[in-house]
Amino acid sequence: MYRHTFRCPLGDLLLIATDTHLTGAFFPGQKTIPAQVGRMHDGADVPILREAQAQFVAYFTGRLRAFDLPMAPEGTPFQQAVWRQLCDIAFGDRTTYGQITARLGLPREHARAVGTAVGRNPISIAIPCHRVVGADGALTGYAGGLPRKAALLRLEGHPAQVGERLPVPADARQGALAFAPA
Repeated sequence: MYRHTFRCPLGDLLLIATDTHLTGAFFPGQKTIPAQVGRMHDGADVPILREAQAQFVAYFTGRLRAFDLPMAPEGTPFQQAVWRQLCDIAFGDRTTYGQITARLGLPREHARAVGTAVGRNPISIAIPCHRVVGADGALTGYAGGLPRKAALLRLEGHPAQVGERLPVPADARQGALAFAPA
């Protein structure tokens, strides 16, 4: 495993990879940074990490809307399914935890589990978990911090501010909350 840290507009970004696949992209302080990162080899000259850095730089300068990197995030089958859903959220789009839950064919009660899986996404930005908002449009739960989530959404054309709500993207599959008669 290799690691390489570079400076981006939102602070340092730590990239982790095998010889052939990106396995992590983390901001300082994220709880999900692998414990063994200090024992990984410096990867500044590893081709996959050079390419990953080039694509992140292109993203931050507005020249890239979709990452084209071989990625191999480690996680459970459920987490993998959620992360695949994240990869389907296009640049400039947003979705909610409930909408992802519905797309997976799960009942609404699983939205928290989906949120937990989104929060454990090991490849920030390239697997765009920042594009997921709460059911009410609130910016919630970003491992890199809500100010970074808001900045990423602004980069993609949304007027996102911490503490404010964005319009919720419509998706009938999310369903409406129905109360049983008293």
